[in-house]
Amino acid sequence: MGILRAILKHPEDIYPLLKLKVAARYAEKQIPPQPHWAFCYIMLHKVSRSFSLVIKQLPVELRDAICIFYLVLRALDTVEDDTSVATEVKVPILMSFHRHVYDREWHFSCGTKDYKVLMDQFHHVSTAFLELGKHYKEAIEDITMRMGAGMAKFIYKEVETIDDYDEYCHHVAGLVGLGLSKLFHASGKEDVASDSLCNSMGLFLQKTNIIRDYLEDINEVPKCRMFWPRQIWSKYVDKLEDLKYEENSVKAIQCLNEMVTNSLSHVEDCLTFLSTLRDPAIFRFCAIPQVMAIGTLAKCYNNIEVFRGVVKMRRGLTAQVIDRTRNMADVYGAFFDFSCILKSKVEYKDPQVAKTLKRLEVILRTCKNSGTLNKRKSFVIKSGPNYNSTFVVVLVVLVAILLGYQSGNRT
Repeated sequence: MGILRAILKHPEDIYPLLKLKVAARYAEKQIPPQPHWAFCYIMLHKVSRSFSLVIKQLPVELRDAICIFYLVLRALDTVEDDTSVATEVKVPILMSFHRHVYDREWHFSCGTKDYKVLMDQFHHVSTAFLELGKHYKEAIEDITMRMGAGMAKFIYKEVETIDDYDEYCHHVAGLVGLGLSKLFHASGKEDVASDSLCNSMGLFLQKTNIIRDYLEDINEVPKCRMFWPRQIWSKYVDKLEDLKYEENSVKAIQCLNEMVTNSLSHVEDCLTFLSTLRDPAIFRFCAIPQVMAIGTLAKCYNNIEVFRGVVKMRRGLTAQVIDRTRNMADVYGAFFDFSCILKSKVEYKDPQVAKTLKRLEVILRTCKNSGTLNKRKSFVIKSGPNYNSTFVVVLVVLVAILLGYQSGNRT
């Protein structure tokens, strides 16, 4: 009944959801025959389904390089995230990880679930890495080395100031942007973008994740993970974990809104970066996560549920974003729509109201000045036909039959 209720409320989600389901089925079938490459693409699908869908659209050579780049950094991140690994063990691994990728025999048991499988069978990733072209390997090694060193630094150092926050996000995400730009250039598809623009692309995504994942990180055992900068949260509570308690709800919302406002400072750079891309597949690969990020921030802003559970965009809206994001007109339209949603949630009693509205106005003005807002479907105002409930129910039944038929064919 939950799925039916969601579809009745948002019938515009039906077609994008069906397309996404079909695309996912197709992606599952496009697994390379070699065991090491098969492992890499199956693991990519398990640790990031949305990413695995977008990456499939890239040319094969570049797709393989980015698949390995993602898995290497995901493995590095798994080492950093595992709070059960002793610091004296963790830091040397982070510092030398860029050398381990050349060792077909190396593996390290840590993480949980699919991430543990990735670490236990990392030799498959190393084997695939060694088959990449020289320029791809050099770019992946360089970024892995720099990221590992940055992660190691913050094992000993807490995120105290906003500058610390930006530096940490640079090490774990801004460098990803730099690395991707190098891989795009190595493929001959794009020019190398400026470091500052690449960095902002990573920071915007990482800060969104840090905001969204507050509760998961603070409840991590045996030791919590704290990435929100003390310079911000100390204005509202004595300890970061205090934000999750109901008696601090007002202060928690104010702190959350300041964190979101901080993230919005990177949007202009992100839009500039995306506007420079020439290859349509690379554009979609880069643009979809950015649109998802501004949509997630619109969902998180002024939302106490960030401190109570999981806050994310509904699946149907995610499917719409993936389906619609094809050019800069779509990106400007999406950023305009989600910024409008966020703006509608701003309360004038919020301590950061002036700064929040100022940053939103800059984003909205940039989108308006693009002259493309009338060339896309809105995420705010429903466009297209109005479906009556009978039509929706019939369509849901047809979708269920289709998916059931596909499932039966696989067994």
